[in-house]
Amino acid sequence: MDCNILLGTLIPFAGTTLGAAMVFFLRGEMNERFHKALLGFASGVMIAASVWSLLIPAIEMSGEQGGIAWVPATVGFLMGMGFLLLLDSLTPHIYQAEEEAESRCGCTNPCCPPACCGGQKKTNMLVLAVTLHNIPEGMAVGVTFAGVLNEHAMISLAGAFVLAVGIAVQNFPEGAIISMPLRAKGMSRGRAFLYGTASGAVEPVAAWITILLTRLVLPVLPYLLAFAAGAMIYVVVEELVPESQAGKHSSIGTIGVALGFTLMMILDVALG
Repeated sequence: MDCNILLGTLIPFAGTTLGAAMVFFLRGEMNERFHKALLGFASGVMIAASVWSLLIPAIEMSGEQGGIAWVPATVGFLMGMGFLLLLDSLTPHIYQAEEEAESRCGCTNPCCPPACCGGQKKTNMLVLAVTLHNIPEGMAVGVTFAGVLNEHAMISLAGAFVLAVGIAVQNFPEGAIISMPLRAKGMSRGRAFLYGTASGAVEPVAAWITILLTRLVLPVLPYLLAFAAGAMIYVVVEELVPESQAGKHSSIGTIGVALGFTLMMILDVALG
């Protein structure tokens, strides 16, 4: 595998790792304003990337293959949305998982050990939720880099890297969501960091598998590009935007969306 592509597929995992590493630097929770800004920025990046880096190349590539240009984009997009909808019906949402588990616990003592009040169950729920949601995101990164390898997909290496960075920004708070509450409940910093990091390990693996499969079956690339777009839009609508708009300082999340969308649009058009 090309070194640039290998590096690109590892960028989202680096975002999760950096987020989990906040357990070594912060004592309390992540600053709310900063958290909302990150979520909003990642939302804007992922929305723009879904259009310019995934859907438009899928439509153009399908047209070059001689088919009806909008069919693969429509089918793939709806399949991506449907897949995440099914996934969310079977597993807890990333940001709701912690709240639901916390409501079952009722123990507010920060000195409580992780095993108290079903702490291990809560840990497993959080790791499962983040890990499963990282699979389609890893596929999105993988399919864009697969498009880079296919000269007919009209996806630039720079555009693929920008998408990977955008997902890494989104993964940053996800890593912290796991590691920091575990530390607050008495788990060692090192172990809490490992839990947070482990949740993102599936992402580069999903990317590499997608790249290998796509290179073997190139005609399905437009469908996979659109599938990745649908999965990403679902994550934005169902997870990121509601979390960025909840409670106070919702305008910070909105500004983040605008900045992220604009930056991704400019980079994708200018570098693509």
